[in-house]
Amino acid sequence: MDRLIYTAMTGAKHALEQQATTSHNLANATTTGFRAQIDQFRAVPVQGAILPTRAFVVDSTTGSDFRAGAIQHTGRDLDVAVQGDGWIAVQAADGSEAYTRNGSLKLDENGVLLTRDGLTVMGDGGPLSIPSGRNIAMGKDGTISLVPDGSEATGLTTVGRMKLVNPPEADLVRGDDGLFRLKDGETAEVDPNVTLVSGALESSNVNVVDEMVNMISLARQFDMHMKVLQHAETNDSKATQLLSLGG
Repeated sequence: MDRLIYTAMTGAKHALEQQATTSHNLANATTTGFRAQIDQFRAVPVQGAILPTRAFVVDSTTGSDFRAGAIQHTGRDLDVAVQGDGWIAVQAADGSEAYTRNGSLKLDENGVLLTRDGLTVMGDGGPLSIPSGRNIAMGKDGTISLVPDGSEATGLTTVGRMKLVNPPEADLVRGDDGLFRLKDGETAEVDPNVTLVSGALESSNVNVVDEMVNMISLARQFDMHMKVLQHAETNDSKATQLLSLGG
């Protein structure tokens, strides 16, 4: 009886937690460059002094869906999308280096290149600072060029290069801030093969239909676990009645 209760109880608990992950994915269905989270259930035996005949269910986040989202052209000078594999290096709020696919950028009052969330975009030698200019051009290799005031349209001046990296997906872990970092805490090396598409953004790779179907399935799983607990309670009551009659 207690084995049944253990399985149903922990299954219901973690079905709710997986629903939270699915809700998080749905909430970020329109977030630029978002990578969907992937969860799965697994059974873990309860270790004790006797035989491990009891098990409970845990919801383990196995990682992220690294498939690329669709590229949407915006025509904005400070919008870039990573084409294929690769990441844009940014400075997280805690000062560490992190990686994102969100290429919606802006300039602050000092000319520092930031993401829409206010994170500093890293260059090959540190944060990027861009002087005022008439036009800003983003190259495929992350090179940032501008046409200074009063210059001809052909007078491009290179002011820096965004740090583009492509570490193995297995080495990346998502932080609580939604940014990715290397598991060992180190910083990734620049990868010259990473390319950008200027004037475009990458959409979220969340499949809304699949996530809604998954949400319905999880709700049914939760109901099933609760019914199992109710049946366990009913069986326990009937067993108690039989024992009392036998006594």
